[in-house]
Amino acid sequence: MQRALESFGRPRSHRGLAAALLAPLLLAGCAGGVLDPKGPVGADEKTILINSTAIMLAIVIPTLVAAFAFAWWYRASNTRATYHPDWAYSGRIELLVWSIPILTILFLGGVIWVGSHKLDPAAALPSKAPPLEVQVVSLDWKWLFIYPGQGIATVNELVIPAGRPVHFRLTSASVMNTFFVPQLGSMIYTMNAMVTELHLQADHPGRYYGRSAQFSGDGFPDMHFWVRSVSPAEFAAWSAQTHAAGPVLDMPAYAALTRQSQNVKPFTFRAVDPGLFQAIAMQKAPLGPGPTTGRGGPEVSPRPAG
Repeated sequence: MQRALESFGRPRSHRGLAAALLAPLLLAGCAGGVLDPKGPVGADEKTILINSTAIMLAIVIPTLVAAFAFAWWYRASNTRATYHPDWAYSGRIELLVWSIPILTILFLGGVIWVGSHKLDPAAALPSKAPPLEVQVVSLDWKWLFIYPGQGIATVNELVIPAGRPVHFRLTSASVMNTFFVPQLGSMIYTMNAMVTELHLQADHPGRYYGRSAQFSGDGFPDMHFWVRSVSPAEFAAWSAQTHAAGPVLDMPAYAALTRQSQNVKPFTFRAVDPGLFQAIAMQKAPLGPGPTTGRGGPEVSPRPAG
């Protein structure tokens, strides 16, 4: 029996050791997410998340400690614990029990109040540089980014200059979707026949993951994109290079783009119909079929000929 117990205990210790060794790896998985911000909006959202967690732990931890302390003190073998069968009310205990949750709610409410105004998605970010305008359209199942100031467009890749705010105007050509770049912050919905606004900024050059954060049909798992933050000079060179070659995004090309497609590789358009985004938002452009009309098969690229 003793050997059996010892052999049973060894795997448990090994499991505990393995868990301890894996813990740093699991924490390292936070890199590239909301706890690894690369812009002012993401940094402020991380602060709110940490502050909210700390405020809630201020009541959770003492409650857990008190629960174990009471269980230990009023154990059957403790003769010093006094039993009061007729006790029913204590004003001091009631004051303590109610004041802590009220203070917690007040603190959380204050954090939310300040954060909701400071991080209003439609509020411009303070900067001496004018924001870059980008129009975003969610399709089945890909992302279209239009640069009205540069007259170009990209699919499934967003290139932005580091240190400069970006003003997004977002809509959907199909069902409701969600635009989210975890390291830059502020998940926001894209909705058919509506335009939402969002301001973000990447502080330094880098490559950041973005994706759809709401299930929208068969191609949802591959509906992601990359954000490339580059220096202003590199952005100007990329814009000029994109403008020099490639197809034109006019209404027929956009109609081809709305077809269901999965795992679409990034590509660019050298020119864009200036009124295209407004036509999409006002439902004057062809609508996406949506995920309920059929199963979208794999497609290498919806790029039009020409």
